Amino acid sequence: MQRQIFTEEHDAFRETVRAFLAKEVLPHYEQWEQDGIVSRDAWLAAGRAGLLGLAVPEEYGGGGSDDFRYSAVLAEEFTRAGAAGLAIGLHNDIIGPYLTGLATDEQKRRWLPGFCSGETITAIAMTEPGAGSDLQGIRTTAEDKGDHWLLNGSKTFISNGILADLVVVVARTTPEGGAKGLSLIVVERGAEGFERGRNLDKIGQKSQDTAELFFNDVRLPKENLLGERDGAFIHLMTNLAQERMGIAVAGIAAAEHLLEITTQYVKEREAFGRPLSKLQHIRFEIAEMATECAVTRTFLDRCIVDHSDGVLDAVHASMAKWWATELQKRVADRCLQLHGGYGYMSEYKIAKAFTDGRIQTIYGGTTEIMKEIIGRSLLA
Repeated sequence: MQRQIFTEEHDAFRETVRAFLAKEVLPHYEQWEQDGIVSRDAWLAAGRAGLLGLAVPEEYGGGGSDDFRYSAVLAEEFTRAGAAGLAIGLHNDIIGPYLTGLATDEQKRRWLPGFCSGETITAIAMTEPGAGSDLQGIRTTAEDKGDHWLLNGSKTFISNGILADLVVVVARTTPEGGAKGLSLIVVERGAEGFERGRNLDKIGQKSQDTAELFFNDVRLPKENLLGERDGAFIHLMTNLAQERMGIAVAGIAAAEHLLEITTQYVKEREAFGRPLSKLQHIRFEIAEMATECAVTRTFLDRCIVDHSDGVLDAVHASMAKWWATELQKRVADRCLQLHGGYGYMSEYKIAKAFTDGRIQTIYGGTTEIMKEIIGRSLLA
């Protein structure tokens, strides 16, 4: 079906992204996978190409557009390229809104130019060893010491954890406040007492640095509070819809791309003296996946437009996230099966997509959490 949500400007931006991937990412990606981390030069190149800070005001070096369709183009092209390691979506669509929406003018002048140029790589530290989706379980504390904050605690599974120059930390500022006693505190590279643990060894997305972070009596200026004190819960809930949409967009793009690869493969691969595509079972598998992708794409494109127009709610973002990522997981598994033994070989795209994409139903809120959000909205 012809997609109708993009304009000529979006199409031109897509070509820019593809050129960037071809020149600055794909020639180096195998090395990044081996290193377990991408080069900082790639972030600087992304800044020069205008891929960072798409929604940041132009006065700080950003693109000045809150049209989510540009972010969707980025997510789709990076997914098709299999380049999950350069976490531009995390930087732009998850952390960016906190800085543009909550930062003071002084904070914006301090942080946003580097955010847009690629000199300041960002991360958000929410998950802890004992607290994932449950914000009430967060134990990291930020004590108000009058003229500074004193931060103590640890975080884990932090994307960009090794590279990050600026980390937005979710910390408890009111002990008895439960989930509503949390605040956002910004920690910058070089802060005394801020330490990074090991670069975690994952089953997929090998080039994306994911780390443990430790905060031991880290003294932070009062000016590093981001947003309202004890306001993190509301801040987080406000921005989660965009995070989940970014993941959902990548999910359907991955499923479609895997279907393309597998459709071509079964046309070329022979068994019992004829192409696999001549077998009825294979045709049925392809037909089922193509139909599921087409139906999901229609819903996702509607959600993309609604989010660009500022009318997408948390419930529909949750629907998009769980459905698209579960579809991605299901399609990856079925496509790998259709590749047979070759699908299990790391050199084949399908194998890498299988392991890289497995996290999709987990981060940004698990499938189970998404269903809970939807169910509560319907049965409250």
